Amino acid sequence: MGPPGEKRLAFDAAIQYSPVPSFGGIHANTTKSISRKGGVFMPATRCEICGKGAQYGHQISHTHNVSTKKRYPNVQRVRAIINRAPRIIHVCTRCLRSGKVQKAA
Repeated sequence: MGPPGEKRLAFDAAIQYSPVPSFGGIHANTTKSISRKGGVFMPATRCEICGKGAQYGHQISHTHNVSTKKRYPNVQRVRAIINRAPRIIHVCTRCLRSGKVQKAA
């Protein structure tokens, strides 16, 4: 634990990335950054303030064909003040709107 009044993030670990499949050495999306191991990564899909992440459910068509659906929160990359220092974090728009994050100038 840190000093009293120190802000703690709900998601304290490093930024989580989701791997994108590659097809025989050809990456599915070459516009994203490539790791040292050669994998392609997508941006974070979890809010570092409230911990909001992907939600799973069913998509049901008119003919009642059921398939699984994954919905992601609207997560933005924001330069914010965390523990009196500017830091780039991933924050959902609900936390931004409610004022849980103080943006750096």
